[in-house]
Amino acid sequence: MSATDSAGPAIRVLVVEDDPVAADAHQLYVGRVPGFTVAGVAHSRVEAGRALERTDIDLILLDLYLPDGHGLQLLRNLRAAGHHADVIAVTSARDLTVVREGVSLGVVQYVLKPFTFATLRDRLTRYAEFRAAAGEASGQEEVDRALGALRAPQPSSLPKGLSAPTLEAVTRALRASGTGLTAAEAGVQVGISRITARRYLEHLVTNGRAERSPQYGQVGRPELQYRWIAATH
Repeated sequence: MSATDSAGPAIRVLVVEDDPVAADAHQLYVGRVPGFTVAGVAHSRVEAGRALERTDIDLILLDLYLPDGHGLQLLRNLRAAGHHADVIAVTSARDLTVVREGVSLGVVQYVLKPFTFATLRDRLTRYAEFRAAAGEASGQEEVDRALGALRAPQPSSLPKGLSAPTLEAVTRALRASGTGLTAAEAGVQVGISRITARRYLEHLVTNGRAERSPQYGQVGRPELQYRWIAATH
């Protein structure tokens, strides 16, 4: 559940995510990044508040849509109570008004769902670089360099031709299927062609979010069945 860094103590992370499958995946992802350790997992605002009362937390990995309220309300309460932990928002929210309010409450990064381990690793690594900056800056350039550590080098890690909204739709369909989907079935549910659906499903397989296996029992060539496996990666 943890990773240590010889440069100093690990950054303690609280994962706040209402979906148990996603929470497990985020916990595993954080634990694979050197210098970070998961100090707790909460599935609601109330659980997160209790965790912060009993555990020292440096960084909150926060889903904004929780069963007992919005994640930003949790942040307002925490700031009012004197908690100063930084926040990386892990969410499907794309409302820029919410983004601006989050920044004012201490959200230092946004990671849009669905995302890969590489994306979260990049954000955490950049946060660690920002956090490690210490001492007095020699000038504007050094201040800019410290703040620049939080900025992602590219707006998207998706391969050319894939879009985040469609990937999110395919991901939702696959996760909700239980037993899995073929590319044709996914295409029908999302409203895209079988070939397009297969590209997105293969992307999920490549990034360890899904697995594929032949589906037998039908006349002709067997189809590939895709199944969501994020909880084990």
